[in-house]
Order: sequence, then structure tokens, then C-alpha cells
Amino acid sequence: MRVPDNRVATRSAAVSARSSLTTLTAVVGTAGLAAAAANPGLLAVVDQHAAAVRDSLHGDRRPLTVAALAGYAEGVRAAALEHGWQPPATAVDWTQPDWPLTRLLAVCALARSLDPRHLA
Repeated sequence: MRVPDNRVATRSAAVSARSSLTTLTAVVGTAGLAAAAANPGLLAVVDQHAAAVRDSLHGDRRPLTVAALAGYAEGVRAAALEHGWQPPATAVDWTQPDWPLTRLLAVCALARSLDPRHLA
């Protein structure tokens, strides 16, 4: 039996999206969300960014998905790189993160709110 091509592509896209969010969480999310939990000001900013991301993805009308969040994060990263942003080469100072890092951290916060089975 042969698997239809569109099912293979969808499966690969889902695996890629999960992998992308897992990597983002490892690089930005783990330390950033821990810092936000310890700093109410940072937590408030991340919450505001998360609300903006949810609004941008129409999260009030349909559930957020791994693919939507991964695509959004990649778009933020690509646009930031086009404007000269460089990802940090060392540990991030979460007391004053720049806009792209804060937005990516918000994506991590939203990803954490998804059903964990979607990230495995």
C-alpha cells in the first residue's frame, strides 16, 4: 500500500513544526520563561506579546496550532534578521530583552499552553 503524497508532506511539515518549536523552547523559552516567572515586569511584557501573537493568528476564533506558532516564529526571526538583528551568541540578559527575543519568548509561552502531545 502506498501513502498518498499529500499525507507524507503533511506529516513532514508537522514534524518540522514540532522540531522548530522544540528548538526555540530550548534556546529561548526555557531560560526566558524561568526569568519571566521571577520577574513580574517581564512576565507582563511577555503576556502582552503573547496576546498580540494570538490576535495575529486569530487565536480567538480558532485553536492555535504547532504549525501556526512555528511559522509565526520563523517569520519573526526572518524579518528580524533582514533588519540586522543577530540572535544572541551568549546567555540572554532577560532584564532587557530586545523585541524579537520577547516576541519569540511569547511564542514559547503560547506553545507551552498547547496540548503537550502536539510537541512530542
